[in-house]
Amino acid sequence: MRIFSGVMLALAKFGNALFVKTKLLPENPLEQFGLDPNLPTFYVARLNAHSDIAALDSVCKKLGLPKASGSEKVGSAVLPRFVGIQNPTPLFSNTPKESVALKQGQAIFQALRANPGTKIQIIPATILWGRDPGKEKPGLGTLLSSSLTPSWFRKCFVVLFSGRNNFVRLSKPIDLSQLITDKADVDELPHKLLRVARVHFRRQKLAATGPKLPSREQLFSSLLASPSIKHAIAQEAKSKGLSQEEARREALKMLEEIAANYSDAMVRVAERILTWLWTKLYNGIDVKNVDRVHALADKGHEILFVPCHRSHMDYLLLTYVIYHQGLVPPHIAAGVNLNFFPAGGIFRRSGAFFIRRSFAGNKLYAAVFNEYLSQLFIKGYSVKFYTEGGRSRTGRLLPPKTGMLAMSLQAMLRGIDRPISIVPVYIGYEHVMEINTYLKELAGDHKKNESILGVFKAIKNLKNYGRGYLNFGEPININQFLTEQQPNWREAIHPTEAQKPSWLAPQVAELADKIMTNINNTAALNAVNLISLILLSAEQFALSKSKLLSQLEFYLSLQRSAPYHIDVTMPDENAESLLAHALTLNKFEVHQDSFGDIISISEREQTLVNYYKNNILHLFAVPAVIAQFLLYKDAVTIEACKTHLHKLYPLFAKEWFLTPLREDYIQDVLTSFEAQGLVTRHDEIWTMNTDSQTRSQLEILGKSIQLTLERYAILSALVLGTPDYDKAQLEQDYQTLAGRLGRLHGIKSPEFFDAKVLASLLNSMKEQGYVEQGAQNRLCGNQQLDALQQTLVTLLPARVWQSIADTVTSHSE
Repeated sequence: MRIFSGVMLALAKFGNALFVKTKLLPENPLEQFGLDPNLPTFYVARLNAHSDIAALDSVCKKLGLPKASGSEKVGSAVLPRFVGIQNPTPLFSNTPKESVALKQGQAIFQALRANPGTKIQIIPATILWGRDPGKEKPGLGTLLSSSLTPSWFRKCFVVLFSGRNNFVRLSKPIDLSQLITDKADVDELPHKLLRVARVHFRRQKLAATGPKLPSREQLFSSLLASPSIKHAIAQEAKSKGLSQEEARREALKMLEEIAANYSDAMVRVAERILTWLWTKLYNGIDVKNVDRVHALADKGHEILFVPCHRSHMDYLLLTYVIYHQGLVPPHIAAGVNLNFFPAGGIFRRSGAFFIRRSFAGNKLYAAVFNEYLSQLFIKGYSVKFYTEGGRSRTGRLLPPKTGMLAMSLQAMLRGIDRPISIVPVYIGYEHVMEINTYLKELAGDHKKNESILGVFKAIKNLKNYGRGYLNFGEPININQFLTEQQPNWREAIHPTEAQKPSWLAPQVAELADKIMTNINNTAALNAVNLISLILLSAEQFALSKSKLLSQLEFYLSLQRSAPYHIDVTMPDENAESLLAHALTLNKFEVHQDSFGDIISISEREQTLVNYYKNNILHLFAVPAVIAQFLLYKDAVTIEACKTHLHKLYPLFAKEWFLTPLREDYIQDVLTSFEAQGLVTRHDEIWTMNTDSQTRSQLEILGKSIQLTLERYAILSALVLGTPDYDKAQLEQDYQTLAGRLGRLHGIKSPEFFDAKVLASLLNSMKEQGYVEQGAQNRLCGNQQLDALQQTLVTLLPARVWQSIADTVTSHSE
């Protein structure tokens, strides 16, 4: 028997070398899990198959770990390293032979009891051949149909046709010597180990492939038979004078329009195309904090991915990254505008389901969509949607639209028995391919509908766009969030119908803000957004190369020593390397003379690069205010900084979705300034050093926040200058005054003039109590707004205030 097993293993290794290409996750398990190749090592896998052992052996060889096919000596016992929980099904039988995994587990524990000082590591290994989830009700069996315990004959075909898509995931090892010391029954430990392993592998497979797929006909039939849709069909028939069958056909058309048609084959093809595309477009994709997603998947969480929305590339990039991390691609909520030929069909088979921009008043569509969304969650599919509702045209996060989030929470109140978590995702680029289109739209052009012609144009213009960045933010556990915010939320759960309790709307709004905050907490600093931030704050948008490098190093040091948030990601390169890389992207110009190089933003790019600055401006808001304060006062205290920031920070927080101001953050910033020689501390007073280098660095930093403060100043001056303001007139006057300042002071930042940004600021000022709303919705200021204006006077140049004051005075007269 051993000879036969050895021959089969040798054949499996030969086949593995010819037909198998294995993807390993994580890429460096030794470092991530602290694996020690010198420790006695065992591997637990779901299936005791020679092909699985051969695939695992190839991984162990690359990592320098003991090979799975060998034996391990623990004391005097010699034990096989590989423990397969289930045996394959015999060729001419439907019942697998009894597994020896339990006996192997008992032998391992017996060896540990006999050698109590021995430390070993058992590594769970998930081994998958392909990522096809299979069908809920498959037709006639084939050699390639889904099977958890295929016979050796069927496994040959699986390896032959799916070997290039082999997937091995190693998980954190279990230190069994710790289990021995527990008070649990030692004889029960092998059983406990196998039970835990079975649950682990079931979750790993579900995370990698997703649940089995129903046929569309079966899915649609079950949805149309649901109580909520049957009720909506009856209401539709009654209100529009239709027959039940006509209303039912209308509901079926809506399902055809909405529903995804996920295909593993399409995803595999798309993966190959996207691998080529990313190589063509980007120098690389930086992915951070993916371990957070794996931790949720390992615990069996239902996951909602909620990314920010910069570009149409977001749809592809996030799905691609998730798939490459060994997780099933989520079903994606996409605007119905993307359902055009042939892209719509491709997106649909890649997991996209389509949603109309608005369906207010269409009760049948609302019922159909809500029931479909509920079924996705109930069956265990992860889902992705963009809560901003559309792509950001300015580079800053848009105010969240809560409709999809509210529907998701309603669907979850159907009694899903799994924990549910939202994963916010930050996506950033060194170049957004639609940037020129965004600029035209901000200038007043109408948004063009997506079409196949637009796709071909995009393909024609493919070029190197630098690097892409995808950071997974801190997850939000929905059950925990609702328990903290609304302790009685479970009372609203109904087993079959989505509920809309009275507390849903305010909690959804609170949750949406938390999602956006967690996205901005994990922003990515890169060469383009850092240099854009610096040069847009410099005179004539230009600096000498040495000065630019000095400022860039200052910003890097500031974020390392006084980070806005621990999730903010930093580039690994130094200032010199970042600049060299940025210059290859043709966004900045180099002018040479006998004194050295000057780096500048070309006139064509001056408006465009504001987009990249806005990706990270929130990370420097507090340091910039402190820099401005130092420039105008020369010396500051922490208390004085707090006084000013406590007036400004609520507006910053609302505008940029910031976390509450940390108690020690101001001191961290000043300490960083001190470490870089910009200030000197005497007791509780921080004094700016008087050399020109210090003043220049602080001026550039402080100026990065100046346009934001100017917007606040314009609004406060107008409201305080006119006691009783009509809202529409205020918005019009703001636009006029902003345009005037833009011409006087060379302002080219699109959001400075953006009506949506103004509307958001005005709402924020009302919420914070700076602006009061009286009779007929007319607006007026108060003492709190006057105090804010005094802070703004302190922080802004006199020439800016003079322009604002002159205009407001002449207007009021």
